[in-house]
Amino acid sequence: MQSKRKIPIAKPIIEDDDIEAVEKVLRSGMLAQGEEVRLFEEEFAEYTGTEHAVAVSSGTAALDLVLKAFNLGPGDEVVTTSFSFVATANAILYQGARPVFADIDPKTYNIDPEDVLEKITDRTRAIIAVHLYGQPADIKALAEIAEDHNLILIEDAAQAHGAEFMGRKVGSFGDAAVFSFYPTKNMTTGEGGIVTTNSREIAQKIKLLRDHGQTKKYLHEVLGWNLRMTNIAAALGRTQLRKLERLNSLRSKNAEVLNAELSRIEGIRTPYVMPGAKHVWHQYVISIEDEFPLSRDELYRRLEEEGVGVAVHYPRPIHQQPLYRKLGYPANLCPRAIEASRRVLSLPVHPAVTRDDLKYVVSIIRRLAT
Repeated sequence: MQSKRKIPIAKPIIEDDDIEAVEKVLRSGMLAQGEEVRLFEEEFAEYTGTEHAVAVSSGTAALDLVLKAFNLGPGDEVVTTSFSFVATANAILYQGARPVFADIDPKTYNIDPEDVLEKITDRTRAIIAVHLYGQPADIKALAEIAEDHNLILIEDAAQAHGAEFMGRKVGSFGDAAVFSFYPTKNMTTGEGGIVTTNSREIAQKIKLLRDHGQTKKYLHEVLGWNLRMTNIAAALGRTQLRKLERLNSLRSKNAEVLNAELSRIEGIRTPYVMPGAKHVWHQYVISIEDEFPLSRDELYRRLEEEGVGVAVHYPRPIHQQPLYRKLGYPANLCPRAIEASRRVLSLPVHPAVTRDDLKYVVSIIRRLAT
């Protein structure tokens, strides 16, 4: 018999101020890109400690436009992780360039700088470092590699709003960075994305590309797209940004409770946080080790039966996706990413999860462990 209790794996936190901000825009009649977008860009740039921020229609659009702005194209290679959402690598394919997959650090699940070094060739133009689950990648080491090899460094911070390394916000380390504002992220605009950069040239290129290549109305200088953010989305983004630190703090407190309880259960490996990193817990991901009496998939099923929302991020590395197998990527690339995909399980950690919810989740796992 299935439990009547339901704890979702993710839940957008929409409060009265969010609704009021959106309603104000709707009543104004100024719905498309305008003043709200401009203000959101200014505020997000200030928050991340960057010179520029350019808002667009999605995180994927942000990735695509960044690579276009840096003029990547056929014959170029970009080193990135295979353990991420597929958009990270697909954006490289959009340019006609080739993703080259480096393996992960099995403790953090982020890209391994040492393997990045192994994958650099004379065709390599860029590195895309993903800050997975809300934890910064080893961005200092990656920045040094990029500088030594004259490579572009792009941060995929789609899951890492507010994360820090050595007291500095992610999104401010690379030549450019991208964020996503999908509803399940730490902050949302419904759909949307943003690029941060300290390069005025790159920011201007992205502004041009997101708006049909217009330098002014009906004057189209380059081939562009319609990838703008609306004032509606930006108004929501502005109120969400103001509460991001508070919501991230709630995620962190929930993660602390889970860490304290689950670390005592044999066969459950709790998340590792890299020294110097501020993790913002977009996902709380445990690893189901051989000592646990159930497989990852069995535990997934049992938790769902008990009303606990769970997920696997990600059930297969990008290089094993059918698209990439058709492109000729061997199935046995990145063995540490493959192993992680067999073991990882995401548990609810979002701000709407209560202490009672957390105790319930822990009690089920503890019972199943015996």
